[in-house]
Amino acid sequence: MSVKCWSCGSPDPRPFYRLGSIPISSCVLLDSQAEARGFPRGELELAFCEGCGFIQNSLFDPALLDYSQDYEESQGFSPTFGAFAQGLVDRLVERYGITGKKVFEIGCGKGDFLSLACKTGSNQGLGIDPGYREGRLPPEVDAKVISEFFTAPAPELTGDLICCRHTLEHIQPVGEFVDLVCKSAEQTDGSVVFFEVPDTWRILQEGAFWDVYYEHCSYFTLGSLGRLFRRAGFDLTSLRTGYGDQYLLLEAKLSGGEASQAFAGEDDLQNVRSGVRSFTQTTQAAIRAWDQRLSAAAAAAKKVVIWGASSKGVAFLTSLESGGTVEYAVDINPYKQGRFMPGAGQEIVGPAFLQDYAPDLVVVMNSIYVEEIRGDLAKLGLKPEMLAV
Repeated sequence: MSVKCWSCGSPDPRPFYRLGSIPISSCVLLDSQAEARGFPRGELELAFCEGCGFIQNSLFDPALLDYSQDYEESQGFSPTFGAFAQGLVDRLVERYGITGKKVFEIGCGKGDFLSLACKTGSNQGLGIDPGYREGRLPPEVDAKVISEFFTAPAPELTGDLICCRHTLEHIQPVGEFVDLVCKSAEQTDGSVVFFEVPDTWRILQEGAFWDVYYEHCSYFTLGSLGRLFRRAGFDLTSLRTGYGDQYLLLEAKLSGGEASQAFAGEDDLQNVRSGVRSFTQTTQAAIRAWDQRLSAAAAAAKKVVIWGASSKGVAFLTSLESGGTVEYAVDINPYKQGRFMPGAGQEIVGPAFLQDYAPDLVVVMNSIYVEEIRGDLAKLGLKPEMLAV
């Protein structure tokens, strides 16, 4: 069966990486280890578009996912992530004059970023996300959330700032989706669009198998993200990486008839093509190295935990033969604690649990949090060995 690129429509993206059985969702919270280990699985086949550089899971089936489940994706409990988000809001408010205006966030999660944007600029907010839970927005914030998918234009679904963070990678028809965002922006004169997605170039370079999972069906680099928005009729005002070069950050407005400037790193097709060719080998080497580390720790009767019970943690543990030697996953998000990780089955615990458990090794699922976690461990009087993926 012929497959087209979801971004530009080019025929037959080239498959380069396949996983046969992975959890269909990484952030769903489960009530027992048995339920977690029996969680439904799906297949993944990453394919590369030679025309625009976009990467997609060509085996993705959106019918398998249900974002209205007990889905907990919030990173807002981390001071490190909170400072990053506040910096983004400050930049958008100051650069584009988003004060006393309307902010519309697509895929707003539990409303953390929407709340910041409203507080910082005295703005009115509207979010849309099927996974929102009532009561998560602070009562003092002038905002509301619609618990639905963003699937069609509507008069109220627009804003002076339209933002969408860590949602586009979950969307299969990305070309159609960005066209829909364009229609939303057309309803507000001078509307600014801000998108944030993971940087796939870093994943290719590092062989970051822990950053490939089922619900992320769409993968972007600077070039493929920029080309997608330019095709939809946007002028890019900024295109860069951030958060330790883990994320892509795009700012845009509707085209005024002149081509917007090209940004550093946008001309990346040749580099991405090379990264795609070596990705399977790179990931296999990374998996072998981590299996050896965890197996050696188990042989020495060392207690190992991972810190970060979300998508990276699920992909990490379910990719390793030695993943079962890790008994617990630590997370500072209180909504996760006491629940279990899909696929892997580890119980999620809070940091205080470690005071009695006394782990010998803490594997940190995101290196940007190492110092924050080191400080949390020190407060508990613990100094275990730490390794970051």
